[in-house]
Amino acid sequence: MSSINRTAQQDGHKLTRNVAALMVFEAATLAVASGLHLAGTVQGRSLPFNPDGAGIAEAVIGIVLAAAAVVMFRSPARARPVGLAATGFAIVGFLVGLNFTARGGHLPDVTYHLVMLPILVGGLIALLRAPSDRRP
Repeated sequence: MSSINRTAQQDGHKLTRNVAALMVFEAATLAVASGLHLAGTVQGRSLPFNPDGAGIAEAVIGIVLAAAAVVMFRSPARARPVGLAATGFAIVGFLVGLNFTARGGHLPDVTYHLVMLPILVGGLIALLRAPSDRRP
């Protein structure tokens, strides 16, 4: 392997590890949001917002992101596709959540979705631009 390819591969591993760390942060915020919803601390203002549904969805998305981050740290060869799949899943989940929250949630919930969504998209873009670990 040439030094250029090795450097690109090392940069790709570093980038995917950074995205994995970001995914751990995202999962942690989802754990807090899920706990607040499931404990009844955060309520919506009207239907279709459902705090129990929101809490469960946030827990599932957080578990997916955390599990993917573990795989990304442990298996650099699988990091990129696993990260792309998990982040894509989280983005879809956040878009669905934003739809419900915008129509029946409170401003802090809407703000949370609007702040986290670009962070998720940024991670997805970083993974899409990361060099593939496939050998020529």
